[in-house]
Parts: sequence; C-alpha cells; structure tokens
Amino acid sequence: MFHHSSKLQYPVRVDKPDPQFAMLLQQAIGGVEGEIRVAMQYFFQAMGARGDDRIRDLLMSTATEELAHIEMLGHAVALNLEGAPVSYQEESARDPVINAILGGANPRHLLSSGLSAMPVNANGVPFDMSHIYATGNIAADMQANVAAEASGRVLASRLYNWTDDKGMKDFLSFLIARDTYHQQQWLAVIEDMGGLQASLPIPNSTPEEHEATEHSYYFLNTLLDKEAPQGRWSEGPSLDGRSNFSFKQQPEPLGQVPSLGKAKPGSGAQKEQL
Repeated sequence: MFHHSSKLQYPVRVDKPDPQFAMLLQQAIGGVEGEIRVAMQYFFQAMGARGDDRIRDLLMSTATEELAHIEMLGHAVALNLEGAPVSYQEESARDPVINAILGGANPRHLLSSGLSAMPVNANGVPFDMSHIYATGNIAADMQANVAAEASGRVLASRLYNWTDDKGMKDFLSFLIARDTYHQQQWLAVIEDMGGLQASLPIPNSTPEEHEATEHSYYFLNTLLDKEAPQGRWSEGPSLDGRSNFSFKQQPEPLGQVPSLGKAKPGSGAQKEQL
C-alpha cells in the first residue's frame, strides 16, 4: 500500500518559464537516465527480493521516493510551460516564452498533454520499460542501481549547467544530492553483504566446477596495431581474491570455423545451397 502527501518532497520554483527547458526536463522523467526508469527498477527488484528483508524494504522506500521525483519533475515541466500558446491566433510575436515553444520545444506539450508533462524522453519517445533491470540477484541489482544513479546524476548535472533559472538550479541541486546518496546507498548494500570480494563473481553461488576458470581472469587484446592496454585490469590480484589478472596479446582463436554445411531440402534454400 502506498501513501501520498499533497506536498512535494522539495520546493519546485520556476522564475522564468522556458518551454524549451521543459522539453529537456522530459529526459529526466522518461529518458533511460530518468526517474521512471529507476522507480520501476527498484520497485520490481523489491518485489523479487529474497533473503534479507531489509534490502527489500530499502528498495521499496527508494522506489517510492523516485515516484516523488517524477511528481516534482512533472510540476517543473508544467511551470516551464506557463504562458505557452494554445492557438496561433494568440498574440505571440513579442513573447519569448511563446517564441520558444514555437521554435524548438516539444509540440506535444501543446497537442497531447495540455501544457503538462508526459511519460516520454526529450525526443518525445515514450518510456517502454526495456531498461528495467531486476535479476533477482541482489549483488547484480545493486551494481545496476549504482550505474542508474550515476547516469541520472550526469543528466541532472547537465540540466543544471543548461539553465540560468535560479529556481530550477535549486531544484536540480536537490536531485543531484539525492543521486549522490543513492549511489552511496547501493554501494553500502554491497559492503553490508561483505564487499566486492565477497560478492564477486556474481552470482557467487555458481559452483567453480561449472566455470572454465582458465579463462576467467585474462584481458583479451583484439587490437591488431597496438599492444594490450596495461592497467589494474591486466595485472595483480583479481577483485574477488580468487586469482591474478593477466593479458593475452592477439591470441589465436580456439574454436572451429562456424560452417553449417548444406541446407536442408525443403527449407526454401537455393539449389546451390543443397
């Protein structure tokens, strides 16, 4: 069961409406880096979380907070669309807000939503849920969540740099701050589970006899005109503590030529294939 407050989680203020910025804010709602994505990702992870109920509750609470962020962003979009035209007959030539929406903003804010937010990205493409990652493996999901919050913080930082509106900067500074915490939160879950060494490789429950371990810890260099790039990934102990990293410089392929042979009669192939 969910509960809702009539008040926003954080104040949302627009000093000067900007329909073009409203279009950009849509990316934070319905883009692959956006709040719909993380809300649904955490929600479905929570519904599939087995084991430690604390992690399920953490996921559900954070999913609910992300719904609050969608609400705030939707309000920000609507505020940025204040004063936009509802017909070409409106006197608009001298109004910079109207000029903006006629000169590059999303026309669907007028045609489809009545000057309000939509579940779409900045290009008007609906969010289709294809970027929801909920594996049922807590360690895998936590790493996916760190990446989601990282890409969301990148987007919020870019939006912050885009606008000069003090109200929007204040609001975006709040979203940047929450992305900071949520990155730390998911990493803290991994630490609470024993850290990377205990969690890796994911899943750590896969029996070692199921893995061709001679291929588990080398970097494969496929660059024909360069030496293998050297770094932490190519030498020293592996992060799970089970082996040491190494690299192979342009190794020979181990497999066969993938020839399928003749086509089957009646399969619709050409005579030359039979």
